[in-house]
Amino acid sequence: MGRRRQARENALHSLYLVESGLREDAAFLAINEEVNDDATLEFTRRLFKGTLLHRDSLDRRISEIAVNWDIKRMAAVDRNVLRMAAFELIHCPDTPSSVVINEALEIVKKYSTEDSFRFVNGILDRVKEEWLEPPAS
Repeated sequence: MGRRRQARENALHSLYLVESGLREDAAFLAINEEVNDDATLEFTRRLFKGTLLHRDSLDRRISEIAVNWDIKRMAAVDRNVLRMAAFELIHCPDTPSSVVINEALEIVKKYSTEDSFRFVNGILDRVKEEWLEPPAS
């Protein structure tokens, strides 16, 4: 597994622990205490902290796209993958959007369901279209 994939999975696990009631610093340490690679740790921290910092605005934007889906009722893994990928799409322009979406889908395949895969793919495609691509003239 590549370093960035590992960082994304670690950030997802840490985000999940925060939703389960663990303090942010404890959640991050619980998952990342044995990571020896500084680049992986830094990217994990960037995704984790950035997603938490922008969680409310990400939730609002995702809710606008996920019509008839209350974000609080989405599966925790799906909700956090969507938040994290949306954060990366918007705030980490150094990573191509196709890579961000593909990585999110691979993580969903690993940790969620086939239905979740289709759901997350649809939402992230709309995020890309509505937030990142310039309107057609």
